[in-house]
Amino acid sequence: MNLLLAEVAQATQRLADAGVPSPRFDAEELAAYVHGVKRGALHTVADADFDARYWEAVARREAREPLQHITGRAFFRYLELQVGPGVFVPRPETESVVGWAIDAVRAMDVAEPLIVDLCTGSGAIALALAQEVPRSRVHAVELSDEALVWARKNVEGSKVDLRQGDALEAFQDLNGQVDLVISNPPYIPLTEWEYVAPEARDHDPGMALFSGEDGLDTIRGIERTAHRLLRPGGVVVIEHADTQGGQVPWIFTEEAGWADAADHPDLNNRPRFTTARKATP
Repeated sequence: MNLLLAEVAQATQRLADAGVPSPRFDAEELAAYVHGVKRGALHTVADADFDARYWEAVARREAREPLQHITGRAFFRYLELQVGPGVFVPRPETESVVGWAIDAVRAMDVAEPLIVDLCTGSGAIALALAQEVPRSRVHAVELSDEALVWARKNVEGSKVDLRQGDALEAFQDLNGQVDLVISNPPYIPLTEWEYVAPEARDHDPGMALFSGEDGLDTIRGIERTAHRLLRPGGVVVIEHADTQGGQVPWIFTEEAGWADAADHPDLNNRPRFTTARKATP
């Protein structure tokens, strides 16, 4: 075992003792980042090339600073995104939400599907859809000045139309034309603050996490916005907490002009997102 791998083993134990959920992965990812190699190539780093800055990075992660803030990057589906303080770090759970949306759009008989991403944050969802549905026209909106800085870096050079504004009022120019509305909105109840992981509670922007006493305030607003934006037969896809699976589909009622409201599981088989179709008059 070379020096770096021995240090990674020690770092793994330190991170585990600190309560980090994925200590070995994070220890290896930090080592790869500091030494400029892939995780699978850590064994190739010569002992003489060991960089003591590795332990500075480990200490930051030990203090529960997000891994992605330390490395400045987050991986999402086929993307590598720039992230840091002020923007919500995309989670693996959202990848299954986007996967469902991509399948739904591909199944539509539409040459150039029109897609809107509400509360885009880093731009992860919008960029994934633009990349994996090549003929799509993707629009995204973000309210936060700080998050918009990161989103602009990520969408630069892409075809995503990124705007700043309130997701509940945005895209009046697209009313009744959109094929798919997708969102990963804030959905944590304010009463759950103390139970949120330190990485999110202390580092993700609060406006990307919390939404009223039951966590559903923004989702209720997005229901109305999605209905305004979608064409008849268009689809909405909205992420929620795994504890809200029994609640969110009921927001998309037949009385409000929706059909086929349903919940879907994530890769851990937990209720993760709701879909609904705008009813045809």
